Amino acid sequence: MDNYQSTIVSQYGNSPIMAQLMDNYNQYLDPSADLDNFYKYIWNVDTATGNGLDIWGRIVGISRYLAVDPNPNYFGFSNGSGFAPFNQAPFYSNGGASGTYALSDEAFRLLIMIKALTNISETTIPALNQILTNLFLGRGQAYVIDNGGMSMTMHFEFTLAPFEIAMLVSSGAIAHPAGVLVSITHL
Repeated sequence: MDNYQSTIVSQYGNSPIMAQLMDNYNQYLDPSADLDNFYKYIWNVDTATGNGLDIWGRIVGISRYLAVDPNPNYFGFSNGSGFAPFNQAPFYSNGGASGTYALSDEAFRLLIMIKALTNISETTIPALNQILTNLFLGRGQAYVIDNGGMSMTMHFEFTLAPFEIAMLVSSGAIAHPAGVLVSITHL
């Protein structure tokens, strides 16, 4: 506060003690450093970390912690996708994800931005394709296929890690039209 003298009540305006207290306050408690840190670590989503990103996650409606299935492949037949032959994968037990994975700050920042984009986007194929392209930038082709019959497939021409599958399936970041069955295929 540069011009604090104008804020002192007139009866204390000539008080050397009050003037010294205000000088000390300005010297020791500079609020500009706190405001800079607040902006950098909380307000600006591009530079926020830790707790700041968790706040942004609550704002857009997403969590840093995802339920991850450590073994996404199960026993199945050759006409299905994501299934392995007998004795190479367990039977599907409908147990779903059995582990929790905390996203790193960088991955969570990306998921927050994707969720924010999804919150204001249409759920059309071109919009979903753009979201997938932004989410997996530089990894390869990622696109949505309209299968007809109220179903669609998110197709990835690269291998997804289990936490990436959880980002798509359990995070709720990628919206899809109501009543449409979504499946995921990847290498």
